[in-house]
Amino acid sequence: MRPEAQLCATVFLKKTCAKLISKKEICLAKSKIDIANVLSRAQDGLRGTDIESLKIVVSELVAAVIALSNRLGVNSSNSSKPPSADPNRKRPIKAKGRRRKAGGQKGHVGAFLDQVPNPTTVEDILIDRNTLPKGRYRRVGFETRQVFDIEVTVHVTEFRGEILENAKGDQFVANFPKGVTEPAQYGNSVKATSVYMSQFQLVPLARVQDHFRDQIGLPLSKGSVSNWNALAFEKLESFEVWVRRELVSSICCHADETGINVNGRRIWLHSVSSEKATLFHSDEKRGAEAMERMGVIPFFKGILVHDHWKAYFAYACAHALCNAHHLRELEAAIEFDGQKWAKKMQDFLIELNKVVDKSGGSLSKKRAAKFYKRYRRILAAADKECPLNKKSRAQTKSRNLLKRLRDFEVETLRFVEDINTPFTNNLGENDLRMTKVQQKISGCFRSMDGARIFCRIRSYLSTCRKNGVGPTEALTLLFEGKLPAFIT
Repeated sequence: MRPEAQLCATVFLKKTCAKLISKKEICLAKSKIDIANVLSRAQDGLRGTDIESLKIVVSELVAAVIALSNRLGVNSSNSSKPPSADPNRKRPIKAKGRRRKAGGQKGHVGAFLDQVPNPTTVEDILIDRNTLPKGRYRRVGFETRQVFDIEVTVHVTEFRGEILENAKGDQFVANFPKGVTEPAQYGNSVKATSVYMSQFQLVPLARVQDHFRDQIGLPLSKGSVSNWNALAFEKLESFEVWVRRELVSSICCHADETGINVNGRRIWLHSVSSEKATLFHSDEKRGAEAMERMGVIPFFKGILVHDHWKAYFAYACAHALCNAHHLRELEAAIEFDGQKWAKKMQDFLIELNKVVDKSGGSLSKKRAAKFYKRYRRILAAADKECPLNKKSRAQTKSRNLLKRLRDFEVETLRFVEDINTPFTNNLGENDLRMTKVQQKISGCFRSMDGARIFCRIRSYLSTCRKNGVGPTEALTLLFEGKLPAFIT
């Protein structure tokens, strides 16, 4: 390149870099920038010798740098990443006025043991009279101390069916209880405990096998654990019909979805839940096809709380958006884009949520109207700080967030006047959380059947807990051929 051209190129590079870095127009316009493609385009530009080729190189490299720097700053406070993924995670320091002393607080009811009137074993400890001063003594009672311990044993019940023989030599055997079909077999408590450990505590099959062998002295195969999970799945077919009806008739439901791994292949786990019921569904699709197969949202006419996944809006129910997502996205707009309006909106939503809570869960129309005006004023001011880029169809994340808050004002602020609408979708997200734990422990499901078994059993156990029935009781009832009383 000639010296004159090199000088012009250097001046151009400085100006272009300053412009691109200040506006961040390239990378922020794309929510998901492919770094590999960007670098490939930059490499292609290096083959040229003219100014236009250098423009391509600079534009693409600046986009890559800004995108990578933004990714480094992503954490649980400004995105949907879980807190466990935060680098060097620290617990936030509480404000001075709210700091409490360590340990149990005043009024806290602790967990402690009380002596029982009928202990399993009683051991009398007698005083060695030779250690006492000389004299006459009479027994006046005992001081009692009780030690609570665990004794894990295998309880074997032998059923003996009477055999009668007539004069002709024909034999007749008494009928055994229902389910007793083998010379030696596992009981319902073993099956319930196995499914509890595998599906509720998320213990891998081999470790369930180890527990029964080492702690209980009972030989067990991984195949048996797997078979009992499948048996529980079959027994819960009627429950799944019931829980669908229960959710469809609910006033408010929470919907969410997350990716799971099945034998190295990504599929989707969908969740629809209410205060009293939970349903999980595994599917290869994320959108409407999966929701149709799940069989709840297409028939639901109440309030559906979700995170603005577009597929939900295809259904004719009242929608409410999760404001926890909005707060995190506003935090990203503050940190990455320096948007002052985002901080005002964030403070406004937090304040409004507190006002609604103190008012018993909803505001009157007259009082709510004042907050709606403030909401619109913040967005009107945001238009000047974060204007629409008329030259491009793609907009920055901050601009897209602004547009969503404006276009979906009713769905964002539905919690203000409707006492049945919560501020966030936390209930739905909490129901899905243990799925992530399962994936961390086991890595993946071996098959779609395993994912379906997990979904149905976890739906049952989650629903039981919401209705005051513990997982052990719920599974014991299931293997006895019953369902909890609240399932009608």
